[in-house]
Amino acid sequence: MIINKLKSETAVLPARRAAVSFYRYRNFRTIAPEGRLDTTTAPELDSLIKSQLTGVTDLKFDLSGLEYISSSGLRVLLSAQKIMNNQGSMIVTGSNEDILEIFEVTGFSDILTLG
Repeated sequence: MIINKLKSETAVLPARRAAVSFYRYRNFRTIAPEGRLDTTTAPELDSLIKSQLTGVTDLKFDLSGLEYISSSGLRVLLSAQKIMNNQGSMIVTGSNEDILEIFEVTGFSDILTLG
């Protein structure tokens, strides 16, 4: 991948509790939320993600900046996974130990491709 052709955008989610960066190159997207993904921030992130997925064949969620994820945040990931099941692949990377434990307890580790 040619780094200087990578385009990025950043959005601040409600109450400044989170931000999300989008990186794109051709049909590849990286979505990197930061802060908290909860009932306050998840709805807007879900809308932003859906607006970014048209024509995407490879999606990567970089969760290295995510501190917390609630069930609302899990639904955002599940929604993106359902879309990507029909048009390509999705991988989730950079999860901290707490988030990995949430994925394990909820069964999301069996649904998502973790890297």
